[in-house]
Amino acid sequence: MNKTAIILGATGLTGGILLQKLIKDDRYSQIKLFSRSKIENLPNKVTQFIGDLLKLEQFKTDFTADEVYCCIGTTSSKTPDKILYKQVDYGIPLTAAKLSKDNNISTFLVVSAMGANVKSSVFYNKTKGEMERDVFQQNIKNTFVLRPSLIGGKREEQRTLEKIGLAVFKVIQPLFVGPLKTYKIIEPETISQGMINLANSSSQTESIITSHNIKTLSK
Repeated sequence: MNKTAIILGATGLTGGILLQKLIKDDRYSQIKLFSRSKIENLPNKVTQFIGDLLKLEQFKTDFTADEVYCCIGTTSSKTPDKILYKQVDYGIPLTAAKLSKDNNISTFLVVSAMGANVKSSVFYNKTKGEMERDVFQQNIKNTFVLRPSLIGGKREEQRTLEKIGLAVFKVIQPLFVGPLKTYKIIEPETISQGMINLANSSSQTESIITSHNIKTLSK
């Protein structure tokens, strides 16, 4: 195969691991990154488009591929302004979906969050729910929304409380059995591999992928 993939969020934890996996995957001859900052020392199969992702429409001509992987996301600590927060977590994925629709890209994958619900009273969950709803409204043939639970892995910006929270969560993992297994910590490597497997599957029928099912699909 000589497929082209687009990644949004390659400078983040999950997106960065996804990028390295796609670089090693011979099915992909070209990878396009749309980012605010450049990543150094990448092979020739990777092309970078640097700019303001809040104005993603400016890249419409170059936004062509077989698949789009959207790993964009922020946190309230990094983006305390709720208006800007929504522009990132809702606006960028939706714009990417619209560009995918306009440019006849048939596969769109986006990382959302467990608890996403358009009717939620929690701003974070409501924003993710609205994003999911409006992405699905673009009617892209193969649309997959991944809802991971708490994501493990080492982040450069991770704060003390976040580290403590992850440590506590890891200790109580054995208690998460039966219906609770979907709440187990999920690693970014698992999410990224699950996305790749989804994009290359001809049998996947579910469009919303829960955390436990992401783990199953990553194998």
